[in-house]
Amino acid sequence: MEKNVLQTVKFFLVTGLFFSGLTACATHNLDTSWTRLIQGEQGLENFSQVGEANWGATDDTIQATEKSKAFGFLVSKNAYQDFMIHVEFWASEDANSGIFLRCQNPNNITDENCYEVNIFDQRPDPAYATGGIVKVAKAPNPVPKAGGKWNTYEISARGSRLGVVLNGIQTVDIEDTRLVSGPIALQWARGTIKFRKVDIRPLQ
Repeated sequence: MEKNVLQTVKFFLVTGLFFSGLTACATHNLDTSWTRLIQGEQGLENFSQVGEANWGATDDTIQATEKSKAFGFLVSKNAYQDFMIHVEFWASEDANSGIFLRCQNPNNITDENCYEVNIFDQRPDPAYATGGIVKVAKAPNPVPKAGGKWNTYEISARGSRLGVVLNGIQTVDIEDTRLVSGPIALQWARGTIKFRKVDIRPLQ
């Protein structure tokens, strides 16, 4: 009897640890160093809207669609210097979007005054398509495709070092000294783009 009780206790201890481990793996941002900017339909209040994209909270995401009137951005209200950002996004096959870093003018977002980590499978010049940083680091050849599915970007900026990992595969590891600090921005330019999670944390 005592043996059976001990086995039962051992079973629950082991399974408890197992599921605790799964939870920790699935929610990286339990670490208090992460700040959640978007989670499902929550987070628009963390950004200023620039331009005329029809950003809205729907289908457990923050998204903009082809019904937008013109280019538009969600620009973070805070500026960041050295950081890592985790982004989960869905893009239509014709989407033109991007994650902009260290933007110098929050009211005028461009690939000249920000680093633009691109989401643009159908870019006419594929050199800086999905996976690349426009005018800084070329995308892999062949260009990775993000259209029609959920994807994850892990992007880091530490000093002059910029790193991009798309769906677990590193696409950029480069040095560039032009931009030091600034807000981040999420872009809509064509198609449909959806963000279901955006987390950021400082790097020392």
